[in-house]
This record gives sequence, C-alpha cells and structure tokens, in this order.
Amino acid sequence: MQVLVCDNVSPKGVGTLEASPELQVIVVDGGLTDELLANAEAIVVRSATKITPEVMDKAPKLRAVGRAGVGVDNVDVDYATSKGIVVMNTPAGNTISTAELTFSMMMALARNIPQAHLSMKGGKWDRKKYAGTELSGKTLGICGMGRIGGQVARRAIAFGMRVLAYDPFLSLSKARELQVELLELDELMERSDFITVHMPLTDQTRDMINAESIARMKDGVFLVNCARGGIINETDIVAAVQSGKVGGCALDVYETEPCPEDSPLRTEPNIVMTPHLGASTKEAQESVGIEVAEAITDFLVNGAVRNAVNMPSLDAKAYEAVKPYLDLGEKLGKLVAQLGSQRNEQLKITYGGKAAEVPADPVTRFVLKGFLESAGGNEANQVNVRAMASSLGIMIEEVKAHEGPDYAEWMHVEATAEDGSVVSAGGTFFGGQSRIVRINGRNVEAAADGVLFLMNNVDKPGMVGYIGSLMGEHQVNIASMSLNRDEEGGEALMLLNLDHVPPAALLDAVAQDSEITNVKVISL
Repeated sequence: MQVLVCDNVSPKGVGTLEASPELQVIVVDGGLTDELLANAEAIVVRSATKITPEVMDKAPKLRAVGRAGVGVDNVDVDYATSKGIVVMNTPAGNTISTAELTFSMMMALARNIPQAHLSMKGGKWDRKKYAGTELSGKTLGICGMGRIGGQVARRAIAFGMRVLAYDPFLSLSKARELQVELLELDELMERSDFITVHMPLTDQTRDMINAESIARMKDGVFLVNCARGGIINETDIVAAVQSGKVGGCALDVYETEPCPEDSPLRTEPNIVMTPHLGASTKEAQESVGIEVAEAITDFLVNGAVRNAVNMPSLDAKAYEAVKPYLDLGEKLGKLVAQLGSQRNEQLKITYGGKAAEVPADPVTRFVLKGFLESAGGNEANQVNVRAMASSLGIMIEEVKAHEGPDYAEWMHVEATAEDGSVVSAGGTFFGGQSRIVRINGRNVEAAADGVLFLMNNVDKPGMVGYIGSLMGEHQVNIASMSLNRDEEGGEALMLLNLDHVPPAALLDAVAQDSEITNVKVISL
C-alpha cells in the first residue's frame, strides 16, 4: 500500500510508516504528480500541500489523508467524506509548543526584548528607553480555555499572575480547578493587563478584538494572538498601538498568510511578529509526525480509525446501522446548545426504543460535536469532543430507556446549566427523515434541518396571524409550523421552519411585543 509523505514531515514520522512492511512510503520533494497519485492509498501532509477535489479525483485508490497538525484547512473534508476518504489530524501534538510561544510573546512585550535586541545590534545602549514591566502581580485575560489556554494559565499562575478567563462553555467548577476567575468577555477586557486569545476563527470570533473592544481595555494593555489570524482586527490594532492605547501587540498569525510585505504591522516597532511558529518546535513536529504516522498505519493495516475528523471509529457494517442517529444527534446537540445557557455542568443523552440498541458512543460524540460547535468550537470532531467536554467541566450522562414517548425509536438531549436551569430537545424519524418532536418538555413536530424560529407567547387569538403577517412583510417564507400550549389562555410555544434567517428588523418588531418572550432563531 503506497503512502505519499509531503511537506517535510519529521523523519521519525516517516520512520514510523516505513517500519510497517505492508506500506510503501514515498517522500515527495516536489508537487503531487498524476503518476504519484495514481496508486496512492494515503497522503500525509502538514499545511503546505492542498488536498483539493482535483487532487482526490486523480487518486482513485486514496483511502486516507493524514494532517500532521490540528487544523485541516488545507484539506477539503466535505469532498473527502463524499469520496469515502478518511481525514485524520493530530489534535494534541502542538499544545505545549503554542502555549510556550504565547508566554514567550508575553515576556517579549513586557520587557521590550525585540526592540532592545535591535538597538544593541545597532551599537546603542538604551537602558532607560527599554525599561519594562514585571508579569508578577499583573492580570492576564485568556479568551478560550481549551488545551492551549489551560497550559498558558498554568504558566501564568507560576509567574504570580492573576488569571481571568472567558470561555462560553467552561463551567465554574472547572474554572476553580484551573485556579482562574471566569468572566464575561467585556469584563475580562476591562480588567486585564495582558490579553491572549486561544479560540478558533468563526463568524463569532472574527474581529473580536477591534476598535470598539479595545476602547474598553486598560490604557497600555498588551495583546497576544497565537491562535488564528483575523481574531484581532489588524487595521484597528495598528491604530491602537500608534495612539498608545495598546502598549504592545504580539502576533504569530495573520489575516493573510504570508503576511504581505507592505503590511503596516511590519513598520510598527511595538508590534512583535513571528511567521506562524506556534507548532514550529522540534518536539512538536516530531510528536505530530509520529502521531499521524501511527494513525495512518493503524487504518491501512488494521482497519482501525482514530483521530478522524469526518467519521466515527466504527467498522463499515456498524457505521451504516448508526449513520441516521449521527445526523439526528448532531442536530439535537446544536439545538440544545442554542436553546439555553452556554455554561453547562451536565449533558444528559437518552436513547429510547430501537435507538437504545445502537452503539451509543459514536452518537454521543456527534451530539457533543453539534453542541460544542455552537459555541464556535469548529475544531470539535467526533474524536476529540469527549476530551473537550471534560476540559470544560461538562459531565456527560448516557441513558438507555425502553419506555417513554410513543415512538419506536427516539433520542432526547438535556443540558443543565450552573444555575440549575434545564433545556432539552427530543427527536425521532418520520419516513426516514429526522424530526424534532419535543422542546423543553413540549410536544412539537418540525424538520430537524435549516432555520428554526421559536417563541413563547400568551395563548390568545391572532398570534399566529400576527407572526405570519410579520414574516410575509419581511419576505420570510414559513415552511412549516408547530404549536403547543400548556392550557387555554396560558403560555403557548410556536415553532416554525423557515427558508432563511429572519432579518434583524423582524426580530426587533417581535421583541417589542410584551406578550412574546424567549424568541430564538436556531440554525441547524
């Protein structure tokens, strides 16, 4: 079985592959030619080589792609899935290297090390000009308390820093265990002397640090981004550093990479820059190289799947049996995450009827994937979600029930927040299609797909017509409607399937009605 290794994967990783007599390993120096792709059953890459649909179409025997690193931005995962190609990554290999680079950046900013170095190389001796500040006693704000954020916190505490944390999914109990103070984002920005981000780039986190948020920060604050380019707005940070509002900024990642030669970031002395070195240590490269090599070998030789981002760890027969539940579980996870509080202590997943007979673990992983992705965790996959939930202090309970709702097969997901509040959703199948049949204990019926609009209202005549007219005025088409009330004249629940997300003006109009509460727009 032929394995192509690209992008200077570590020699130890290559050696791990070559140790298997069943594998023929070819280290690719140039590009992926048609001749090489013709017989390739696996390709191992870092970040330079792009595994596009065109590449996969030229590799008819391709069964697996291994990414020696966390992200899979250079692999078209959706197309790989459609072709039956497993995509694997190495989610933990660069944790320490990125955490250490982050802390190095903080030290460089605090003590003006890059500027003082250049001054010395220029023959100067500017002791007073480059006087710095101590980390001890200062407050560090960490945005994102995953693996890397947690390691940064440990180092900061060892340096005598007070650590504040923002993470929508981190529980209070886990925050206490990590010895960090859990805050909302605005308060963290107002109180921190140093701020570092360790979050994925999503629609929610893009430009999270911009002119508006910087204005709320302390004068002279220091900012660090070793996560993803685009979280800090580059135009705004240049202006803030030049004005003195921000004392300094350290960047390892950029909106465009490589960073353009004419970028104003390059000319500002108080912006420290490195060329995306987060995972660029000997140890990290060896770690991810060996990890991806072991995963590829195990898959090709033994048929085992691990660290996959696009399929559960199942054999082919079991996968076909469980596949419908994977989709339903992911949709229920997304729905529950958007229904209630983002800080949850527990997630309870109940499998009923025929659903109790399928393997629970892969379905639970898809529930968690949908649940965590709704907080911007786009690095979540069915392999790492249990570890991610554990790191956030979320307890997972799985229950198999043989009595319950009047359905042959059903699933129910319930999230309990720190304050004891509970949100829940249940689903089943009608005609082979996933359907939502319960929300917060109320019986409903809606397609588990697209855009959902939910609201509670006073049960009285005219509410359905009012909402329908409002949707029509704003050119929003209603695909289906489900209604439920607790009693006549009491509280009603309205659930709509919409063709697209309603505009802000429509939501503003609904919010002004005192008889309507708990309006939610949920994307599945």
